[in-house]
Amino acid sequence: MNIPRIIRHLFVTSGQVRRAFPRATLDRIESAIQASERAHAGEIRFVVEGALDGSPLFKGQSPRDRALDLFSQLRVWDTRHNTGVLIYLLLADRAVEIVADRGIHGRVETSEWGALCRQMEAAFKQSDFEGGVVRGVQAVSEHLALHFPAGDDHGNELPDKPVVL
Repeated sequence: MNIPRIIRHLFVTSGQVRRAFPRATLDRIESAIQASERAHAGEIRFVVEGALDGSPLFKGQSPRDRALDLFSQLRVWDTRHNTGVLIYLLLADRAVEIVADRGIHGRVETSEWGALCRQMEAAFKQSDFEGGVVRGVQAVSEHLALHFPAGDDHGNELPDKPVVL
C-alpha cells in the first residue's frame, strides 16, 4: 500500500479539477478533437479523473489499468475501423496514459505513445493543462492521419466532449 499516494488522492477535490479544467478549457479541448477528426478516420476521447477512490485506490490500481477500464467502459474500442484512442489523465498522479485500439496499436510504437504522454505530463507540471491536452490531441491526430487518413465512410462514432470524472 502506497500511503503517500493514497493521501494525495484523498485530498484532490472536484474544485481542483474544475480549476485545472474550467468549462472554457473543456470546450477548447472538444473543439481540438472535432478539428482533428476531420483529418483522419480515428476517434479520440479525452478523460480527466481527479483521483481514484475506494477499492481501486486501496488496491493500488495503476493509471494504465484505470485507462484500460475506461477504454472499455466508454466503448472506445467499438469503432468500425478499430481506430479509437483514449487519452487519460489521472490528475492526482499527474499521469497520462494513451490507449489505442487494435487497428492503431500495430502501426504506432508503444514508445511513441509513451513519449507523447511524458510531453503532456511535462506541460501539466507547469500547470499548462489546456495546452498539454490540445498539443496531445494534435500529436495523436498526426499519427492517425498518417495511418488512417479521412475517408468518405468516416462518421463521428464517439462523442468529442471530454469526460470529467
